[in-house]
Amino acid sequence: MTVVYDKYDLRATASRALHYLTSMVDPDYDNLPYWLIGINENPAWAEHCRVDDAELVASWYEAIVSVRDILGEEKGADVEASFRRHIMKSWGEHGLRYHEDYPWSKTNHSSFHEMAYILSALNRMLANNPDDKEAERRASELVRGMRKLIIQRKTKTFWSGDYEEPEVIYEFPNDVYLRDGGFDQSCHTGRGELSIRNGMMLHALTVRYDQAGDEIALDLAIGIANHLLGVSRYFNWKMEFFGHVHSAVWVASGLVRLGRIAKESRYIEKGKAIYDYVRSLSSSFGWVPEYAQWHPMDEEHCETCCIKDMIECCTELIEAGYDECWNDLNLFIRNQLEENQVKDGKFVAVDNTQEATVARTYQDIDERVIGGWSGGALPNSISLSRFRSIAGCCVGTAPQALKLVWDRVISETPDMLVVNLPIEKETESVSVEVGYPNEGYICAKVKQDGVVAIRLHPWMPEKVTFSVDGNPVECRVENGLAIFPTVSEGSAVELSHELETVEHTEEVAGGEYTGIWRGPDVVDLLPHGDPLRLYQRRADMPKEYPEASQRGGGKGFNMAPTEQKR
Repeated sequence: MTVVYDKYDLRATASRALHYLTSMVDPDYDNLPYWLIGINENPAWAEHCRVDDAELVASWYEAIVSVRDILGEEKGADVEASFRRHIMKSWGEHGLRYHEDYPWSKTNHSSFHEMAYILSALNRMLANNPDDKEAERRASELVRGMRKLIIQRKTKTFWSGDYEEPEVIYEFPNDVYLRDGGFDQSCHTGRGELSIRNGMMLHALTVRYDQAGDEIALDLAIGIANHLLGVSRYFNWKMEFFGHVHSAVWVASGLVRLGRIAKESRYIEKGKAIYDYVRSLSSSFGWVPEYAQWHPMDEEHCETCCIKDMIECCTELIEAGYDECWNDLNLFIRNQLEENQVKDGKFVAVDNTQEATVARTYQDIDERVIGGWSGGALPNSISLSRFRSIAGCCVGTAPQALKLVWDRVISETPDMLVVNLPIEKETESVSVEVGYPNEGYICAKVKQDGVVAIRLHPWMPEKVTFSVDGNPVECRVENGLAIFPTVSEGSAVELSHELETVEHTEEVAGGEYTGIWRGPDVVDLLPHGDPLRLYQRRADMPKEYPEASQRGGGKGFNMAPTEQKR
């Protein structure tokens, strides 16, 4: 019997994301997102917290812009406008953005790691509309305000004497700036890792310089980078570290980009070394730990934000000449990032008769969770009991990864059209079809005359055949590309090969997992996980999800208030 598997469909993933981004919002507060999801509570709920109006409005803005662009849909335009309105409120001293005074918020402050998200969102606004004067003003004032708040380390006073620092070195005195109190050393986020958390803005600063030629942004980026790579002592000589992977890899992306724009290879090399270190802790299919060397690896979970960062770092490294990163880009997006998305909510216990509070809703959570991403996944399952079974931060970053990849499936220059990734996509120039994981082929139907190339990947067998309109041809292979000479409009060029099922066992997350691979796709992963088992990719079999009724819940289930979990 022939086994049929689900094909990877990036647009379908984007569509589910758009559903979540437009559903898990609060119309009573101009579509403010819900970060907290009590997915394992009985009944389940969504609840506001301070971060909803901090990093979330910014990352969800970028997320909804990303998926709406991929899908070309009008749906979600109203929610996107709401997110923008939230971002443009609550600006204050030193150009920093604070949050509104909501009932569930206490101390009102601006966090520097959150300013990374805010500046990134402003950059996206300006990329889509360079004439956006409000976004330009806020971005410019934010960069200049932060620059005024830094400490510049100028002199090293050592036991043997005083020495001038040869480079600019900048750091912030704290990780929070109070709206009504400025830098108060008695108040902090409690996260630790001050240098790397504050340094998360490095990538957004380099993008700001690229887009606007903002020299202050470049100066701030260089000073922060020098601090991180030197006196912070955050990284060892091999660029290994102890701590938050999301922060470190986002910084790595910024270092690589900074190295390109400043023409300083050392920044690129350091960024690549950080990437390589995290890659050594990750799986071949894109499971990335949330922390490095903080917990035993068998206690680590995958925060989907970290996969997005690895994908973004891949794009920066590719621009820097590391073509081998195309493979990671492809494997990560279509495997673990895809699996970490919730596709069915039947496991969620719902009670639509529960009365909402000012901060919490119980309404239709089983339907609204579809399209969200996990912040607590093992390679083979999503934990329901973990605090971040579904994480608001991941819902903001994963769709950005989709856009990063979608924009690179096909690349065009005046000399050549290149199909870089085995992902189906249609443009004005070409329509790409793929057979994976059922058949081994990539077919490009061109809509204009020209040279066409298809990128080769390490998982392809040695014997690959090429054809044009079904007729075998010889292709020149150059720089990892199979190049078809001038192809006529309407022709179909195809790369094909035998596709076998291959088992690969690896040590990851403190355990041993065996991936069942067909080309670039993991179609099954052993041992199977629970309660939300991942990698159920057989199209001819129903997916296994726990029923809410098995946990004492279900639609219409009503518990006495004293029995409810809070």
